[in-house]
Amino acid sequence: MMTTCIRAFQPILRSAPRFAVRSSQQVRFLNKDTSPSLYAAHAAVTGARNGHVTAENLDLQLGTPKAMGGKGGATNPEELFAAGYGACFQSAMNAVAPSLKVKLPQDSVVETTVHLIGSLKELDIGIRVDMKVKVKGAKKEDIEALVAKTKEVCPYSRATQGNVVTNVEVMVE
Repeated sequence: MMTTCIRAFQPILRSAPRFAVRSSQQVRFLNKDTSPSLYAAHAAVTGARNGHVTAENLDLQLGTPKAMGGKGGATNPEELFAAGYGACFQSAMNAVAPSLKVKLPQDSVVETTVHLIGSLKELDIGIRVDMKVKVKGAKKEDIEALVAKTKEVCPYSRATQGNVVTNVEVMVE
């Protein structure tokens, strides 16, 4: 009887769309061209690395770091990227934690270092990112699983995937 029922539905099943359970190793795809905008940030920069940046809630002087031959004393694109990526990554961790049944303490810290790499002389430059995720009172394997899932969800991680080497170190106290 069961075989007869299955045979009766075979033509329908062949034409039906296929559904598969996605493993955590698969990459999610978001249609970036047609997805609705959840929020848009706008910034205006004049004077490049030694200039000025303004946005709705931002008004900063930019400066070339001393390590690159500048005067220092002002922020730069790498610091802004580090701040944005770290905040976004931590927000994504907070969003993902409940689905993994991980209790993420309020005092967890994401430290982000953005390295400008390559050769300025040859105009062959890029960035590398090192993150330290510091959490107190949690199991290291839980936080490592959380970080792995967060890398799939965080918009900055998704935007830089394949373009920027991002190393994340989990530190549990």
